[in-house]
Amino acid sequence: MKKRIAVFASGGGTDFQSIIDANEKENFCEISLLIASKHGIGAIERAKKHGIHTEVFAKSDYPDLETLYEKLSYLLKMNRIDYIVLAGWLKIIPESFIKAFSDRIINIHPSLIPAFCGAGYYGLKVHTAVLEYGAKVSGCTVHFVNEVPDGGAIIAQTAVEVSDGDTPESLQAKILTEEHKLLPYCVKKLCEGKITKQGRKVTIN
Repeated sequence: MKKRIAVFASGGGTDFQSIIDANEKENFCEISLLIASKHGIGAIERAKKHGIHTEVFAKSDYPDLETLYEKLSYLLKMNRIDYIVLAGWLKIIPESFIKAFSDRIINIHPSLIPAFCGAGYYGLKVHTAVLEYGAKVSGCTVHFVNEVPDGGAIIAQTAVEVSDGDTPESLQAKILTEEHKLLPYCVKKLCEGKITKQGRKVTIN
């Protein structure tokens, strides 16, 4: 039986689309749910186009984040979700939720962790920091999620060269191209049971 995944998104959903496209070709999982952090985002339109059920969990609809994630946790359990894929999810995730889905949540980050990651590093802020620092390479990282922002065990990484003429936008575009290959690859391997984790050491078989 195919593993059931829920994808969490807060924006346009291009990483989400990369999983949809790869799965339509290789059929390695069931994309059961899109969890959106607000109404009107591009990811919702992508889900509609592909017949993927969407639920919106907007912060403004709940008294606090713990209550939001309690409801979300219940929904995921009712839908028998095996894995959660964060594809541009900008909401803070409480420890209680991470513990409830331990080693079952993965995220993609647009830098080579442990560089340029953690609290405050998201979107163009990451690429601006890379250029300001004068780094010669950057890239993207898929990792398991733990209670430390971007601190979980690394599954896979892809590096890209930082060119002299790069802007935050051009570097973002270069890295996004690699994200769209790396994330579906990791989701596929995870759903096929080909990823093993022992402490911080992750092996892809």
